[in-house]
Amino acid sequence: MLVLDQFNFHHVLAETPGTALVVFTGPDCGACRRVKGLLSEMVAEGEAWRLFEVDAARDPGLAREFEVFHLPSLFLYQDGHYHAPLHAEPLPARVRTAVAETLARPAVEAP
Repeated sequence: MLVLDQFNFHHVLAETPGTALVVFTGPDCGACRRVKGLLSEMVAEGEAWRLFEVDAARDPGLAREFEVFHLPSLFLYQDGHYHAPLHAEPLPARVRTAVAETLARPAVEAP
């Protein structure tokens, strides 16, 4: 999982082909560790997603920009275009369904 910060966030995601999931996390967040582990396992099992992490404590400006109020918070990009926040229970089937449903809608302007 590649760590992004305020200096490379927009540039890296704009140039990332395919599906990218961005997870806003915190250093003491147990739920964040579980979600990161789940997503990493799903990628290891064949999901063609690129995973990125933002530490909300180190980059509060990005957290404000994306209106992150709860951790973990996930955001979905496709071929460099922002699609939406991703809301799903941390279960593989639910995450896959949420990604598919979100990508079925057109990209929107990033916050």
